[in-house]
Amino acid sequence: MLKEKVEEVLSKVRVGLKREGGDIELVEIKDSIVYVRLKGACGTCPMSTITLKNWVEANLKREIPEINAVQAV
Repeated sequence: MLKEKVEEVLSKVRVGLKREGGDIELVEIKDSIVYVRLKGACGTCPMSTITLKNWVEANLKREIPEINAVQAV
């Protein structure tokens, strides 16, 4: 059930990332940490760390309070 919630939030985030030529993929959820892979333009963007923390992580934490962090792999 947690995975479905995370995928739902990521689908909203994905819309913005695709506009910039990127994408995001859920790798796993372990110990309340979501592991994702940034793809396309997002994989090489120097701003990807900021995007991950300020946008992806913020959205996930707001909508799913049990999530503690998001990490790129």
